[in-house]
Amino acid sequence: MIPTIIIILILVFIGVLAVRSYTKKLKNGCCGTGGEEKRIKPGDRNPSHYGHSATVKVGGMTCGNCRTRVENAFNSEPALWAQVNLKDEVAFVRSKEPLAEEELRKIVTHAGYEALSVQILN
Repeated sequence: MIPTIIIILILVFIGVLAVRSYTKKLKNGCCGTGGEEKRIKPGDRNPSHYGHSATVKVGGMTCGNCRTRVENAFNSEPALWAQVNLKDEVAFVRSKEPLAEEELRKIVTHAGYEALSVQILN
């Protein structure tokens, strides 16, 4: 009888933790930002000023806030302009200077996501 009571108490405790976690996710969004992420726009949005580009496959994005966080990570860097396609989980990055794969991966990782692949286009 006592082992059964202990098992029931453990299951109730796990259930309470699950409900608390789910409630927090509903309140703060899937990525825990607590609301809508503010966009950082690049200073220069003229595509002809950017001579280099790359695509970065980003893992871990699940919502619009995630997309904005990745775009912001790139757009806050000088001479970069990124647009993210959330459905395909791909960031298209324009740059005024030649791009280094390591730097692109570092930006994505610092934003809290995983750079699954990087393709330098030109």
